[in-house]
Amino acid sequence: MRRTGPTNIIARKLITALRKASKEHNAPVWDRVAEVLERPTRRRPAVNVSKINRYAREGEMVIVPGKVLGAGVLDKRVTVAALSFSMQALVKIKLAGGRAVTLEEALRENPRGTNTRIII
Repeated sequence: MRRTGPTNIIARKLITALRKASKEHNAPVWDRVAEVLERPTRRRPAVNVSKINRYAREGEMVIVPGKVLGAGVLDKRVTVAALSFSMQALVKIKLAGGRAVTLEEALRENPRGTNTRIII
């Protein structure tokens, strides 16, 4: 049986855009994110805010190719880009002074993928 990738058209377009940006701007970070997004939904990462707090640095862009959940505390000002967010995670990111953006917005803001960290 052949793997077909996501059937969601929005996810497919996002993966295509990520691969294109990776080649155009020589940014392997976007290629890695696209690779993780091609996994089945049940194998995509779900990352808690506490893990972001543990591994991220102040002012950095954190990329989560899955869902961000609200367990834990965030005390660093970071920009978090993810496929989706829980409501509690959005509140905690905003209270810490950070920003929550979609992967499309992150790609537009930072096409070269500089100062980023992928958390899986």
